[in-house]
Amino acid sequence: MPYGAARPPVLNSRGEEYQHAPGGAPPPSPPVRGLADNASMTHALCLTAARARRVAVLATAAVGLLAAHGARAQSPPVSDWGYYGGDMFGERFSSLDQINRGNVTQLEVAWTYRTGERGAHFARADRLTFEATPVLGYGRLYLETATNIVIALDPASGAERWRFDPHVDRTRRYSDSAARGVALWQSGDARAAGPCTRRVFTGTLDARLLALDADTGRPCADFGAGGAVDLTQGVRIRDREAYLVTSPPAIYGNVVIVGSSIGDNRAADVERGVIRGFDARSGALLWSFDPIPDSPAHPAAGEWNPAQAAGTGAGNAWGVMSVDQEHGLVFVPTGSASPDFYGGTRLGSNRFADSLLALDAAHGRLVWARQLVHHDLWDYDVSAEPVLGDIEVQGVPVPAVIQATKTGMLYVYERTHGQPLFPIYERAVPASAVPGEQASPTQPFSALPALVSPRPIDPRDAWGVTFWDRAKCRALIASLRNEGIFTPPDTRGTLLSPGYIGGVDWGGIAYDESNQRVIAAVNNLPMVVTLIPRSEFDAERRSEQFPHSDFGAQTGTPYGMRREPLLSPWGLPCTPPPWGTLVNVDLRHNRIVWRVPLGSTEGFTPWFLPVRDFGMPNMGGPIATAGDLVFVGAAADSYLRAFDLETGRELWKYKLPAGGQATPMTYRAGSDQRQYLVISAGGHGPLGIPRADYILAFALPRAAPAAAGAARAR
Repeated sequence: MPYGAARPPVLNSRGEEYQHAPGGAPPPSPPVRGLADNASMTHALCLTAARARRVAVLATAAVGLLAAHGARAQSPPVSDWGYYGGDMFGERFSSLDQINRGNVTQLEVAWTYRTGERGAHFARADRLTFEATPVLGYGRLYLETATNIVIALDPASGAERWRFDPHVDRTRRYSDSAARGVALWQSGDARAAGPCTRRVFTGTLDARLLALDADTGRPCADFGAGGAVDLTQGVRIRDREAYLVTSPPAIYGNVVIVGSSIGDNRAADVERGVIRGFDARSGALLWSFDPIPDSPAHPAAGEWNPAQAAGTGAGNAWGVMSVDQEHGLVFVPTGSASPDFYGGTRLGSNRFADSLLALDAAHGRLVWARQLVHHDLWDYDVSAEPVLGDIEVQGVPVPAVIQATKTGMLYVYERTHGQPLFPIYERAVPASAVPGEQASPTQPFSALPALVSPRPIDPRDAWGVTFWDRAKCRALIASLRNEGIFTPPDTRGTLLSPGYIGGVDWGGIAYDESNQRVIAAVNNLPMVVTLIPRSEFDAERRSEQFPHSDFGAQTGTPYGMRREPLLSPWGLPCTPPPWGTLVNVDLRHNRIVWRVPLGSTEGFTPWFLPVRDFGMPNMGGPIATAGDLVFVGAAADSYLRAFDLETGRELWKYKLPAGGQATPMTYRAGSDQRQYLVISAGGHGPLGIPRADYILAFALPRAAPAAAGAARAR
């Protein structure tokens, strides 16, 4: 039976109940466009109603935010890109079409900005990233470096308007060195005036929540202690440098909502992933919700052993959250309970870890939750931002939330009650052979097409550039436990496919609502995880046999762990390409429209081999536009690319001065309302991708007219 079949009724965009198809099957295809019959007319009217509702939500939010200052342009709800995910729905879709498939080849660099942050005196400078996506508001672009230096730029010229350095402690060895962006807030009080009526919020590596004046960059003195709230207060801290914030807060009215990034695999009793809401004006704590049971009254308490729950940590929300203003919900993706690869100290499903949570954004009360990985043993955190949009069910638009996952599966739920809009089936998966471990006997599989194959990798699948390295890969694959997706970690080594970077990681997806299309940058890079008995762990970690492996002590459990990509002696994956793809999924017809390689082997192959567009591992996400384009950096070869949204054909690419492991964004600026495309190009230390400190903006030459009829009418 489909998982969740007995949930409350699903409501359409007008609050009316609709009837499910028999047996929970995917909804039938809508009528063919252009047929002048009642069905097609109803379909068109429903879509019009959905779009009108969306405009009403945006307009209501905009009116509230603009009341104090009149109709100022580019407040977040009316900006071209006022939120990390583009708009408050997180769709990463832009209605701009000045740049389109007919003229994209004319793109040129319009301006360049250097942040100056290269990691000087930073204890782990080699691990710095630059994953920031700027946001546009109040006539400025706002962004931050991996060390939480917040910067405001002129959007038309790239000139620096202000800069604020919170001076994080550079001597600490932080478990992560990333900061993906900031969030904007404006007072809705018509009587408010003066400094900090418009604020920039961000979390820091040293676990502070900062509030800055959006006009000047100065700390807001009335927020917390001199503009900062100490997020370590009220939270169990095991290792100070392993509790931080790497994603922008979510904003609901006057509530600023933050999660945390928690260093993986140190121990079982790491910091707990408490989600908290703070008052945007004062910084006072309004509410908190711990995904792991912290009392007998917790909604998941009956499904955990109380002693094990008390000794477990993480289950944290380190990715980006999304807010449904209309229904008052914040959607929170959560990660694994600790540690990632051994669960004998946290037996059971570990409910609310690896889940999509819908919380009452004003009060932190759980409204509904769906777990997407039971008893995670693979580091399959739910990290991609949940995307809010309307999904057509029997021609009727239903408010939905779309969740992409590291497993390569897409899940779609009705937004207010959590009813699956596409069936989810519990299927048997391999059992664990490790003493003390109890892997979940089943996992939830989505009826939507998988973005990564779940089947086992056969030694005959081994790939190499020569007979020699192919033979090495064949032997390596044969030596590992490998029974397809959800094969539990083992002491002899387990082949994980997808690996722990995805599938779809924090880069998330873009959603073209009018055509019901999901666009995702997908990894297909298998990984190897080996459990190491405690008595052998220290000696193996100190040995020089595994110079490119990552070790985790998993203190408090019988096993440490070692992990690494499945690579040949040449340093290339042992499985056939593509190792990274861009995928377009049609939700209307439940099919993959196209799948193309994302990235080339440039800079990665031996000197005697030609460069191939094999598709490379990626980190970052795509955006889509009404110009029928998908823009994406992300791939390890450091190119920014444009693809045709309808066909997947690559139309344009530009070699960035460093890795583009970030999600781009687009907006209009200047007296001529020129469209700009902006990406952070700062590379990714942990992935070995060249690092720098660039923000690049692209635009069409001012003399170049837009190609007539090149983009769809919308």
